[in-house]
Amino acid sequence: MKLEPVIGLEIHIQLATASKMFCACANVETEAPANSAVCPVCLGHPGVLPAPNQQAFNFAIRFAQSLNFEVPKLTKFDRKHYAYPDLPKGYQISQADLPLGKNGHLLIDVAGGTHRVQFERIHLEEDSAKNVHAPDGKILVDFNRAGTPLLELVTTPSLPSPEIAKALLIELQKIARHLGISNADMEAGHLRCDANISLRPSPEFFSQAPIQPNAQGFFPKTEVKNLNSFRSVERALKYEIQRQTKLWQTKQPPVSDSTRGWDERRGETTPQREKETSADYRYFAEPDIPFVALSDKYLQTNQTDLIELPREKAKRFKTQYQLSANDAKLLTTDLHLANWFEAVISELQKWLTSRQGQIAEMAEEDWTKANQKLVKHAAGWITTKLFGILKAEQLETRDLKITAEDFAEFLTMLYEHQMNSTVAQVVLKEMVKTGMDPHRILTEKDLRQLSDPKDIVGLVDQVLAENQEIVADIQAGKRTKAQYLIGQVMKLSKGKADPDIIKELLSNKLNLLI
Repeated sequence: MKLEPVIGLEIHIQLATASKMFCACANVETEAPANSAVCPVCLGHPGVLPAPNQQAFNFAIRFAQSLNFEVPKLTKFDRKHYAYPDLPKGYQISQADLPLGKNGHLLIDVAGGTHRVQFERIHLEEDSAKNVHAPDGKILVDFNRAGTPLLELVTTPSLPSPEIAKALLIELQKIARHLGISNADMEAGHLRCDANISLRPSPEFFSQAPIQPNAQGFFPKTEVKNLNSFRSVERALKYEIQRQTKLWQTKQPPVSDSTRGWDERRGETTPQREKETSADYRYFAEPDIPFVALSDKYLQTNQTDLIELPREKAKRFKTQYQLSANDAKLLTTDLHLANWFEAVISELQKWLTSRQGQIAEMAEEDWTKANQKLVKHAAGWITTKLFGILKAEQLETRDLKITAEDFAEFLTMLYEHQMNSTVAQVVLKEMVKTGMDPHRILTEKDLRQLSDPKDIVGLVDQVLAENQEIVADIQAGKRTKAQYLIGQVMKLSKGKADPDIIKELLSNKLNLLI
């Protein structure tokens, strides 16, 4: 029997507002001292009244519009009841029947093409507190997180694979960061996800199923929790597909919905408490917050504030700058990086324009080619060398100290052969660490490239004299050994000699084309 997965995600995004959802307490990071950002409202004291956060609404509406949700003119808050130590009021202020948006969709690029993700709803709610397990076995509660604004998105059960589920989360992170509403870091808890997964037979095998589907054509699902990274989401879903496939193969498929937790260390899911239903939560309208009317003017203002989203920006980069799809995707990972890249290109084009004025006889098409070469040069150095240094130094692109002007100067110095690739990597690493401009680094560290043959010919003569056997091999036809001689000259010059000049001098000395 052929089985196919049916996956749906419940996604929470912690909004980066200045204050909490229903009180004036600061919205602090997890590093803040425990219970240092609390008040009677977020501690659930009797007699206090919640006051909705305008900035949270602005962020939520902006995100909903970017995902093509239908945003109603009227919305409201509801109380969602359940008993747990991290819920001081005994209920959570959330949204039930009148959410902030319904029927959204998003196109994401995946291997083999494009996939359209459908969303059922998006709504605002407050976060719970955080339970902390102490070494002595006690469970402590930090209420700093209680009342933090959360956005919850629910997809339809239509994601066909773990890979697409992971790709969706990565794209949502990019959008949240581009809009400036959240850092959406899964490891820090800014972006959280529960995954629902079930299997069902392909249509031609439905009649052979040992149990019957529900009215919507779905079989009992498993909700998977404790997913704290993109990788864990993909791994957990793949594990569940294998586990549930074995149950179907033994004619014992799941007969009821269940909840399981992902164990990253063991690479498996384990049973947890049974999941509550909507009836268990006893929803009713929040009596202390009136219905919220969203005017056309307010919605249009937020729509105007929308910026170019990552996918559209990547498509533009690919077309406008003639980049590969992969480079365009990497350079639009976050808004800061994308803006910085475009600023670098702008600085490079200023330099190129000034050079065109100096050499008026150069044809227009040659300038176009030079421009394209510089742009690809910039993209290549950013996505390989610069990203590699940032990773080694455990830095994010937002930590970058290098100005667009300095990086453009760095690239033009390479383009004009003022330094070679080896020296350039040393300079770039120093630029990342200090933020200094490349010209100053070259001068202070005495790294400027040797481009005058008079400064290099003595080094070439020394290498030839010390490697007579290799010279004989080269003259006998083994010309690949010339690379060794070039390397030795580079070593003597401490990486500063221009490789092209070295090749030219060796060719002249040996009367061979190298």
